[in-house]
Amino acid sequence: MNDSIKTLVIVGFLALILWNLGAGLYYMLVDKGQTKRTVNALTKRIALSIVLILLVVLAHYMGWIEFHGVGRNPD
Repeated sequence: MNDSIKTLVIVGFLALILWNLGAGLYYMLVDKGQTKRTVNALTKRIALSIVLILLVVLAHYMGWIEFHGVGRNPD
């Protein structure tokens, strides 16, 4: 798998997560608790975050990505 595609997928997920976070803030300010749009936006954000974490773990397990060990001692 191409490195730029991997990066694009991860950045795309992060953009969707930030979009839903912003939507939750907007709905919280505009709706003033009258609708469930805030809860729905934040639920989508949590679901996307979990999917992204699982995708990274799966990609590491399948060998598509390799953790580089930032902060590890080079023994």
